[in-house]
Amino acid sequence: GSVLAVTSNPDRTSPVKRGVFVLNNILGTPAPPPPPNVPALEASEKDFTNKEPTLRVALEMHRSQPLCASCHARMDPIGLGLENFNALGMWRDKERNQLIEPAGKLITGESFNDVRELKHILMKEHRTDFYRCLTQKLLTYALGRGLECYDVETVDQIVDRLERENGRFSVLLMGIIQSAPFQARRNQA
Repeated sequence: GSVLAVTSNPDRTSPVKRGVFVLNNILGTPAPPPPPNVPALEASEKDFTNKEPTLRVALEMHRSQPLCASCHARMDPIGLGLENFNALGMWRDKERNQLIEPAGKLITGESFNDVRELKHILMKEHRTDFYRCLTQKLLTYALGRGLECYDVETVDQIVDRLERENGRFSVLLMGIIQSAPFQARRNQA
């Protein structure tokens, strides 16, 4: 619920923020920063006079601009897959009195119909991305510094062990504790 609240706007959910959160913090594949002078999503909604569009429709209008489409193709399907959850994490079937359509297709080609299928795809097809992201974040915390190019081998070794051991957290923890960067770190007085 806290992640859903943090990735929402004060007055509505934000599929873009939710997609960016998953890309950055779960898959470790951040989207590039937005270009300057990007119009707000609400600017896309002004073309609708007869009814208020769903976020999906507004995002489709926003993505019709080529400059916006390249990044939103990565973020939006993930965020829209989470749209059944409101800003507090409660389940809902409608938004703006219209049924929510959580189906989508990831930029890597996998299609899903709802959040359960999205979760399954992320767990099965992108498991290694998750292992790598979690390893990098935990190793950064353990070392008390950002990762450098010479830490790549350590991360790769830990991720390989996680793959072999079905992602057991103890494997990750011991991999970090036994790693050369952790063993050789210096305590600052």
